This record gives sequence, structure tokens and C-alpha cells, in this order.
Amino acid sequence: MRTDLGAVDWDRVTCALEWRFQRRWTPIRRIRARVKYRNSEEVKLVLEKFHGKLYVFVSPQDRADRRIRDIVSIRLVRLAQYGNESAKQELVRILRFTIDEWIDQNCFISRWRGYESELQMQVEGCIRRYRYSGSFLRYLFRTLEYSGRGIRPPLTYSRERA
Repeated sequence: MRTDLGAVDWDRVTCALEWRFQRRWTPIRRIRARVKYRNSEEVKLVLEKFHGKLYVFVSPQDRADRRIRDIVSIRLVRLAQYGNESAKQELVRILRFTIDEWIDQNCFISRWRGYESELQMQVEGCIRRYRYSGSFLRYLFRTLEYSGRGIRPPLTYSRERA
């Protein structure tokens, strides 16, 4: 169970666990400063494997497409957590399609319309904080949903001419 880069794929291991054990999973972490770097080759390795399936971020058709979307997003999240800025930028770019769909469909997430800079900060925070808890997109959706409850929807006023 190795990733494309040769490291142990803990995400595949934890997905095979029961939900109650997934929640308790904490990886052995060595405390070290993450050095930020740019390596688009690592991003290409992840994206080439699913090159014909990247439509899943725009419109997943079934459960298998949603699973592929989760796999790609989690792999890019892990690269971004290791310090790869290219992976973070690419992930934010392709997640924008999914988030725009959520904004159109969900009343709490629709409150983020017009708050693009704060939305991007929330997405980057989710990338930084994500652990081994299942789907990254489910985690992102819940975070945007819960934090969107505190945003007041914009009121539009129109003047009628007499």
C-alpha cells in the first residue's frame, strides 16, 4: 500500500477501518517544520493517473465517480500538507467547480456568494487541518455549511421609480 511517490498510503489503510476506528486514528507524527516548495511533477503524477476522470469535480455521475473525486482530492491534500504549494493551488482550482455547484444548491453554502477571499481562506484552512476522517470533500462541505450559518445573506434593495 504505497502512494505514487513511494510513501505508505495511510489513507487507504484508514478507509478500510470501521468508522469508529477511523475517528480514533492519529498518525505518528514527527514534529518538524514543513518547508514550502513547488513541484508540479508530483501534482502531474497524481493527476495523470486519473486524467480521463477529472470531470468528477464538475459533475460526478455515480458513487464510483465520487470515490475517484475523494481519492484525487485526498492525494492532493496530502501533497499540500507536506508543503507542495503547486498541489495546494491545483486543489483549490479544481475544487472551485464543486464549491460553485454547492453554492447553487445549498442554502447555507449559498451565503458564501460574494465572499471569495474568505471562502478561499476556509478551503486552505480545511486543507491544512484535514486528518484521516474519511472523505475530504465531506469535511469541506460540512465546514462550509457550518461556517456559512454565521454569514448573513446579502439583502438587495431596488428602487421603484415613480
